[in-house]
Amino acid sequence: MNIGMLSKESGVSTKLIRHYEDIGLINKVARSENGYRIYLESDINNLRFIKRSRELGFSLSDIKKLLSLWKNKSRTSEQVKQLANKHLLDLENKLKQIKDMADSLRHLVQNCHGDHRPDCPILKKLSD
Repeated sequence: MNIGMLSKESGVSTKLIRHYEDIGLINKVARSENGYRIYLESDINNLRFIKRSRELGFSLSDIKKLLSLWKNKSRTSEQVKQLANKHLLDLENKLKQIKDMADSLRHLVQNCHGDHRPDCPILKKLSD
């Protein structure tokens, strides 16, 4: 199948497919005599795996590790769990940071009169 068909079947844009190939996330594929890439059914599965991993926020380097683990039938589930657990902790830390930022900004917004006066606690805090 060509890259357009692969894109349609996997839900991954042709631009991303080329990018993933360039960075080694997916293997370079054979080309036809006219230079078109020729993809296999397994490439659909790999791209769907990558897409779902990206939707969960995994980095490209972690996805490369997950792909390797997925294809390695002698791997342990512990290896996968450790990688997922680390990602989960990172997400939870980011979520806490975002909540803290929102709380701080909420406090500033609540204390700003938002009227004709030039005094503004938001700008004062940003300039401190």
